Amino acid sequence: MSPIPKELAILKKFDFERPPVGVKFTSTKPEGIQRPGKVLDFCEMLAEAQQGRAFYVTREDFTCIGPLMLGMVEGDTVFESGRVGPALGAYKDPRANRRIYQYLPRLAHNSVRYVAFAPLDKLSFDPDLLIIMATVSQAEILLRAKGYTTGETWSAEGTPVAGCTWLYLKPYLTGEVNLTVTGLGFGMKARRLFPEGRMLISIPWDKLPGMMQNLAEMEWEPESFRLGAEGHKQKIRRIVGKLEKES
Repeated sequence: MSPIPKELAILKKFDFERPPVGVKFTSTKPEGIQRPGKVLDFCEMLAEAQQGRAFYVTREDFTCIGPLMLGMVEGDTVFESGRVGPALGAYKDPRANRRIYQYLPRLAHNSVRYVAFAPLDKLSFDPDLLIIMATVSQAEILLRAKGYTTGETWSAEGTPVAGCTWLYLKPYLTGEVNLTVTGLGFGMKARRLFPEGRMLISIPWDKLPGMMQNLAEMEWEPESFRLGAEGHKQKIRRIVGKLEKES
Protein backbone atom coordinates (compact mmCIF):
# COMPACT_ATOMS: atom_id res chain seq x y z
CA MET A 1 0.00 0.00 0.00
CA SER A 2 1.33 3.44 -0.96
CA PRO A 3 0.83 6.51 1.22
CA ILE A 4 -1.88 8.81 -0.06
CA PRO A 5 -0.20 11.64 -1.99
CA LYS A 6 0.16 14.62 0.31
CA GLU A 7 -1.62 16.95 -2.09
CA LEU A 8 -4.69 14.66 -2.08
CA ALA A 9 -4.70 13.74 1.61
CA ILE A 10 -7.51 16.18 2.41
CA LEU A 11 -9.90 13.85 0.56
CA LYS A 12 -9.65 11.42 3.48
CA LYS A 13 -11.86 13.81 5.47
CA PHE A 14 -14.81 12.92 3.25
CA ASP A 15 -14.87 9.25 4.27
CA PHE A 16 -16.20 8.29 0.85
CA GLU A 17 -18.27 5.12 0.47
CA ARG A 18 -15.71 3.93 -2.08
CA PRO A 19 -12.20 5.32 -2.58
CA PRO A 20 -11.41 7.86 -5.29
CA VAL A 21 -9.62 6.30 -8.25
CA GLY A 22 -6.71 7.73 -10.19
CA VAL A 23 -6.53 7.02 -13.92
CA LYS A 24 -3.51 7.37 -16.23
CA PHE A 25 -3.41 7.23 -20.04
CA THR A 26 0.03 6.37 -21.35
CA SER A 27 1.98 4.98 -24.30
CA THR A 28 4.52 3.30 -22.01
CA LYS A 29 3.93 0.27 -19.80
CA PRO A 30 3.17 1.27 -16.17
CA GLU A 31 5.65 0.00 -13.60
CA GLY A 32 4.88 -1.73 -10.32
CA ILE A 33 1.37 -2.91 -11.19
CA GLN A 34 -0.03 -5.82 -13.18
CA ARG A 35 -2.81 -6.45 -15.68
CA PRO A 36 -6.17 -7.40 -14.11
CA GLY A 37 -6.06 -11.04 -15.21
CA LYS A 38 -9.52 -10.83 -16.77
CA VAL A 39 -11.26 -8.91 -19.51
CA LEU A 40 -13.47 -6.02 -18.43
CA ASP A 41 -15.64 -3.31 -19.87
CA PHE A 42 -14.31 0.25 -19.58
CA CYS A 43 -16.88 1.14 -16.91
CA GLU A 44 -16.13 -2.05 -14.94
CA MET A 45 -12.51 -0.98 -14.55
CA LEU A 46 -13.51 1.90 -12.30
CA ALA A 47 -15.56 -0.41 -10.06
CA GLU A 48 -12.68 -2.91 -9.98
CA ALA A 49 -10.26 -0.24 -8.76
CA GLN A 50 -12.79 0.94 -6.16
CA GLN A 51 -12.50 -2.53 -4.62
CA GLY A 52 -8.87 -1.77 -3.76
CA ARG A 53 -6.99 -3.04 -6.84
CA ALA A 54 -4.29 -1.16 -8.73
CA PHE A 55 -3.76 -2.44 -12.29
CA TYR A 56 -3.24 -1.46 -15.91
CA VAL A 57 -5.02 -2.58 -19.06
CA THR A 58 -4.15 -2.94 -22.72
CA ARG A 59 -6.31 -3.37 -25.81
CA GLU A 60 -6.71 -7.10 -25.10
CA ASP A 61 -8.26 -6.47 -21.67
CA PHE A 62 -11.41 -4.76 -23.00
CA THR A 63 -14.77 -6.31 -23.91
CA CYS A 64 -16.48 -3.13 -25.13
CA ILE A 65 -15.93 0.00 -27.25
CA GLY A 66 -13.15 1.20 -24.94
CA PRO A 67 -10.34 0.51 -27.45
CA LEU A 68 -12.23 2.49 -30.11
CA MET A 69 -12.66 5.53 -27.85
CA LEU A 70 -9.05 5.28 -26.67
CA GLY A 71 -7.72 5.21 -30.21
CA MET A 72 -6.33 1.71 -29.77
CA VAL A 73 -8.20 0.61 -32.92
CA GLU A 74 -9.06 2.67 -35.99
CA GLY A 75 -12.72 1.73 -36.17
CA ASP A 76 -15.46 -0.68 -35.17
CA THR A 77 -18.09 -1.18 -37.84
CA VAL A 78 -20.50 -3.04 -35.53
CA PHE A 79 -20.70 -0.28 -32.92
CA GLU A 80 -20.28 2.68 -35.26
CA SER A 81 -23.01 1.38 -37.56
CA GLY A 82 -25.46 2.17 -34.78
CA ARG A 83 -26.95 -1.31 -34.74
CA VAL A 84 -26.05 -2.22 -31.15
CA GLY A 85 -28.10 0.45 -29.36
CA PRO A 86 -31.47 -0.42 -30.96
CA ALA A 87 -30.93 -4.11 -30.24
CA LEU A 88 -30.43 -3.21 -26.57
CA GLY A 89 -33.43 -0.89 -26.44
CA ALA A 90 -31.30 2.22 -25.88
CA TYR A 91 -32.23 3.84 -29.22
CA LYS A 92 -35.16 3.53 -31.60
CA ASP A 93 -33.10 2.93 -34.72
CA PRO A 94 -29.48 2.86 -35.98
CA ARG A 95 -29.51 6.45 -37.21
CA ALA A 96 -30.11 7.75 -33.71
CA ASN A 97 -27.41 5.54 -32.22
CA ARG A 98 -25.02 6.29 -35.10
CA ARG A 99 -25.25 10.03 -34.45
CA ILE A 100 -23.48 9.82 -31.08
CA TYR A 101 -20.25 8.69 -32.72
CA GLN A 102 -19.94 12.12 -34.31
CA TYR A 103 -19.43 13.77 -30.93
CA LEU A 104 -18.30 11.13 -28.47
CA PRO A 105 -14.88 12.22 -27.15
CA ARG A 106 -12.09 9.94 -28.28
CA LEU A 107 -8.30 9.92 -28.33
CA ALA A 108 -6.11 10.10 -31.41
CA HIS A 109 -5.25 6.77 -33.00
CA ASN A 110 -2.27 5.02 -31.37
CA SER A 111 -1.72 7.84 -28.86
CA VAL A 112 -2.38 5.54 -25.89
CA ARG A 113 -1.45 1.89 -25.39
CA TYR A 114 -2.09 1.48 -21.65
CA VAL A 115 -4.54 2.77 -19.05
CA ALA A 116 -3.63 2.50 -15.37
CA PHE A 117 -6.11 2.51 -12.47
CA ALA A 118 -5.47 2.77 -8.73
CA PRO A 119 -7.49 3.61 -5.62
CA LEU A 120 -6.24 6.62 -3.70
CA ASP A 121 -4.24 4.64 -1.13
CA LYS A 122 -2.42 2.66 -3.85
CA LEU A 123 -1.70 5.54 -6.18
CA SER A 124 1.88 5.13 -7.41
CA PHE A 125 1.58 7.36 -10.51
CA ASP A 126 0.66 10.94 -11.30
CA PRO A 127 -3.01 10.59 -12.36
CA ASP A 128 -4.48 12.25 -15.43
CA LEU A 129 -7.90 11.98 -13.77
CA LEU A 130 -9.26 11.46 -10.30
CA ILE A 131 -12.75 9.96 -10.31
CA ILE A 132 -14.76 10.31 -7.12
CA MET A 133 -18.04 8.63 -6.23
CA ALA A 134 -19.81 10.92 -3.78
CA THR A 135 -23.12 11.48 -2.10
CA VAL A 136 -24.96 14.65 -3.09
CA SER A 137 -23.78 16.41 0.08
CA GLN A 138 -20.17 15.44 -0.61
CA ALA A 139 -20.51 16.46 -4.26
CA GLU A 140 -21.83 19.87 -3.23
CA ILE A 141 -18.60 20.53 -1.35
CA LEU A 142 -16.42 19.35 -4.24
CA LEU A 143 -18.29 21.37 -6.85
CA ARG A 144 -18.25 24.46 -4.65
CA ALA A 145 -14.50 23.98 -4.34
CA LYS A 146 -14.19 23.95 -8.12
CA GLY A 147 -15.33 27.56 -8.42
CA TYR A 148 -14.45 28.88 -4.95
CA THR A 149 -11.57 31.06 -6.17
CA THR A 150 -12.40 31.28 -9.87
CA GLY A 151 -16.17 31.60 -10.19
CA GLU A 152 -16.18 28.70 -12.67
CA THR A 153 -19.35 26.86 -13.56
CA TRP A 154 -19.80 23.11 -13.43
CA SER A 155 -21.61 20.93 -15.93
CA ALA A 156 -22.67 17.36 -16.68
CA GLU A 157 -22.47 16.04 -20.24
CA GLY A 158 -23.14 12.55 -21.48
CA THR A 159 -25.27 10.14 -23.49
CA PRO A 160 -27.44 7.20 -22.36
CA VAL A 161 -24.78 4.78 -23.64
CA ALA A 162 -20.97 5.05 -23.64
CA GLY A 163 -21.12 6.88 -20.32
CA CYS A 164 -17.56 5.79 -19.59
CA THR A 165 -16.33 7.88 -22.52
CA TRP A 166 -17.76 11.06 -21.03
CA LEU A 167 -16.47 10.17 -17.57
CA TYR A 168 -12.91 9.37 -18.67
CA LEU A 169 -12.19 11.23 -21.88
CA LYS A 170 -14.22 14.45 -21.77
CA PRO A 171 -12.32 15.78 -18.70
CA TYR A 172 -8.98 14.48 -19.99
CA LEU A 173 -9.35 16.18 -23.37
CA THR A 174 -10.94 19.45 -22.25
CA GLY A 175 -9.49 20.07 -18.79
CA GLU A 176 -13.01 20.47 -17.44
CA VAL A 177 -14.62 18.55 -14.60
CA ASN A 178 -17.48 16.33 -15.76
CA LEU A 179 -20.03 14.48 -13.69
CA THR A 180 -22.87 12.02 -13.94
CA VAL A 181 -25.34 10.35 -11.60
CA THR A 182 -25.09 6.60 -11.07
CA GLY A 183 -28.09 4.86 -12.58
CA LEU A 184 -28.22 7.09 -15.67
CA GLY A 185 -25.68 5.18 -17.76
CA PHE A 186 -27.21 2.23 -19.64
CA GLY A 187 -24.26 -0.17 -19.35
CA MET A 188 -23.36 0.81 -15.79
CA LYS A 189 -26.96 0.28 -14.71
CA ALA A 190 -27.23 -3.06 -16.51
CA ARG A 191 -24.01 -4.27 -14.86
CA ARG A 192 -25.10 -2.97 -11.42
CA LEU A 193 -21.66 -1.51 -10.85
CA PHE A 194 -22.58 1.29 -8.45
CA PRO A 195 -25.34 2.08 -5.98
CA GLU A 196 -27.83 4.38 -7.67
CA GLY A 197 -28.10 8.07 -6.92
CA ARG A 198 -24.40 8.75 -6.29
CA MET A 199 -22.44 11.42 -8.11
CA LEU A 200 -19.46 10.34 -10.21
CA ILE A 201 -17.17 13.34 -10.53
CA SER A 202 -14.18 13.18 -12.85
CA ILE A 203 -11.46 15.76 -12.18
CA PRO A 204 -8.58 16.28 -14.67
CA TRP A 205 -5.05 16.72 -13.40
CA ASP A 206 -4.89 20.46 -14.07
CA LYS A 207 -7.96 21.13 -11.91
CA LEU A 208 -6.82 19.04 -8.94
CA PRO A 209 -4.34 21.47 -7.30
CA GLY A 210 -6.77 24.38 -7.20
CA MET A 211 -9.64 22.27 -5.94
CA MET A 212 -7.54 20.67 -3.21
CA GLN A 213 -6.28 24.10 -2.10
CA ASN A 214 -9.82 25.45 -2.03
CA LEU A 215 -10.99 22.48 0.05
CA ALA A 216 -8.28 23.31 2.56
CA GLU A 217 -9.28 26.98 2.77
CA MET A 218 -13.06 27.09 2.49
CA GLU A 219 -15.75 26.27 5.05
CA TRP A 220 -17.23 22.86 4.20
CA GLU A 221 -20.50 23.49 6.05
CA PRO A 222 -21.38 27.18 5.88
CA GLU A 223 -23.51 28.57 8.68
CA SER A 224 -26.50 28.96 6.35
CA PHE A 225 -26.73 25.18 6.01
CA ARG A 226 -27.31 24.96 9.77
CA LEU A 227 -29.68 27.89 10.22
CA GLY A 228 -32.67 26.55 8.34
CA ALA A 229 -34.70 28.41 5.75
CA GLU A 230 -35.82 31.37 7.87
CA GLY A 231 -32.44 31.74 9.54
CA HIS A 232 -30.76 31.81 6.14
CA LYS A 233 -33.19 34.49 4.90
CA GLN A 234 -32.51 36.61 7.97
CA LYS A 235 -28.78 36.30 7.48
CA ILE A 236 -29.07 37.46 3.87
CA ARG A 237 -31.15 40.47 4.97
CA ARG A 238 -28.52 41.40 7.56
CA ILE A 239 -25.71 41.07 5.02
CA VAL A 240 -27.56 43.07 2.37
CA GLY A 241 -28.51 45.76 4.87
CA LYS A 242 -24.93 46.11 6.06
CA LEU A 243 -23.57 46.30 2.51
CA GLU A 244 -26.16 48.90 1.52
CA LYS A 245 -25.04 51.10 4.40
CA GLU A 246 -21.43 50.75 3.30
CA SER A 247 -22.24 51.73 -0.29
